[in-house]
Amino acid sequence: MFGDISGMMGKLKEAQQKVEETKKRLDTVLIDESIADGNVKVTVTANREIKAITVDESLLEDKEELEDYLILALNKALKRAGEINEQELAIAAKSGMPNIPGMDKFK
Repeated sequence: MFGDISGMMGKLKEAQQKVEETKKRLDTVLIDESIADGNVKVTVTANREIKAITVDESLLEDKEELEDYLILALNKALKRAGEINEQELAIAAKSGMPNIPGMDKFK
């Protein structure tokens, strides 16, 4: 019995390690979004960290328009980043989980 528990604990540690490795890898996955015919561009990581914002000079005269475009572009990029993040972390966690009898009923 203790061998099974020890094996499961090892598998759980493996799963945790895979999740941590995936989180680090997601820092290198870049998502680019642009809006307003490419006049506003944002780049975020799959861990939802903003890496770059580029704004065409033509938008600098209208503060409200620029703010609206930034919000739209950032929300779009962050939504995609969140989807990628959740998918990748779920795969990493599931791949390392121990096979516990009866747990497949809860999928």
